[in-house]
Amino acid sequence: MKIIEKYSHLNGEEYLIVHHKAILKEIFEAIRSVDAEKFKTKVSEEKTMKGKLLYNPDSLNKEFDKFFQQRGWKEARYSYYITTDRLLMQELLALPIGKQKEYLFQRGVKSPIYSYKQTDFVKEHIAVEVQFGKYFAVAYDLFVKHLLFYTGGVINVGVEVLPMKSMQNEMSTGISYYEGEVYNVLRHGRNNPPVPLLIIGVAP
Repeated sequence: MKIIEKYSHLNGEEYLIVHHKAILKEIFEAIRSVDAEKFKTKVSEEKTMKGKLLYNPDSLNKEFDKFFQQRGWKEARYSYYITTDRLLMQELLALPIGKQKEYLFQRGVKSPIYSYKQTDFVKEHIAVEVQFGKYFAVAYDLFVKHLLFYTGGVINVGVEVLPMKSMQNEMSTGISYYEGEVYNVLRHGRNNPPVPLLIIGVAP
């Protein structure tokens, strides 16, 4: 696959170039190692393109999984307790997970709610999400997941790999695409989401 476009949010790419050049090179190699045409195997059942061969998101994701796992990228999980009290939340963010529940009990919260978020590929505090899924999954990555891992001190930069619109046209409907997601980020302003990101648009 080819890297067609890149968008660096809050100097995400610049940070990688300066501090993690080898990691950035590995991400680019992962993309270029995938022959997308091999995975044009999904037979469409949608009315507008019935019988047409489409790119298979599951197969593409598995190919990326294989590359990253062989090079030591690991799944990461960030666990936390939920509160809707802003003041309590600010205190919770500074506490390790083992002390958060006790802290909430002490503040009168009778049934603290435990939750966690998971990201597939993390190495040297850099997270990569390869998204050939529905549009809501990408919005969740960009505005919730990467931010949570960043504020939790798990990562310093989040990287999102997305198909270009030209590739998305040959996938099932509802798949997110690079141009649309970068537009969404730009609409929110220069500092939102408040996490350094590198968004990469790819195509066969």
